[in-house]
Amino acid sequence: MITGASDGLGAEAARRLAGRGATVAVVGRSPQKTAAVAHQLGAEPLVADFARLADVRALAETLLDRYPRIDVLANNAGIVLPKRIRTEDGYDTMFQVNYLAPFLLTNLLLDRLTTAGPARVITTSSKANRSCGVDLDDLEGARQRSGMLRYGMTKLQGILFTRELARRTRGSGLTATAFHPGVVAATGINRDSPLMATLARYRLLGKVSTVEQGAAPLVHLATMPDPQAANGVYYDGLKPDGPVHRQAKDDQLATRLWERTAELLDAQAA
Repeated sequence: MITGASDGLGAEAARRLAGRGATVAVVGRSPQKTAAVAHQLGAEPLVADFARLADVRALAETLLDRYPRIDVLANNAGIVLPKRIRTEDGYDTMFQVNYLAPFLLTNLLLDRLTTAGPARVITTSSKANRSCGVDLDDLEGARQRSGMLRYGMTKLQGILFTRELARRTRGSGLTATAFHPGVVAATGINRDSPLMATLARYRLLGKVSTVEQGAAPLVHLATMPDPQAANGVYYDGLKPDGPVHRQAKDDQLATRLWERTAELLDAQAA
């Protein structure tokens, strides 16, 4: 199951995994784009906007109803926004789409992932994780004026989530990994951020990857023979133990971030 699969590296990963014989659930925000990719693969299109937590909960219900086994959950949906915009749930959109929604989706599917056989949770992160730390008293980064810094914060949160998920499920057969796909200019994540697209185009964020190169780590992590070796690990492309913010290896912070996020979602649902 791949979120953010209606275009970019998510769509490319879906095509490559389907080509290997996998049954792929294609999840995207755009009904038209999602249906088009799913039609190419003979797969099921599932539409969900992560800026609405009700969509995330409905998606989880659909997946649990239709799929008795989920081998791979790829938390790939993401967004870059230069300005702060609130969702209908009351959260910063970038924080919700990049971190809060995948945290919720994974937890809603966690029993299925840990009981129906060995499974993998793969989270698309970014080398931007090194740019901004996590403040447990400011999970949305309200004190950060820069959209790029807040983006980096959400990607660091995803790495800490991966670390804690690996710890909490150790021994269950579930493995959790995160990866940086490279700076992929031709992808939908830049649709709302002209600045990000321009930086990528002129290689001011580093070497620009093709969509095919960006999808390669996701495909590799979804199919590698021994996923336990990658459990809790952050990959830079295809290389394990990529460079991260100093907080990324703080086990206590990872646990507290998980607990604070769960409290936030419990309060929102009440």
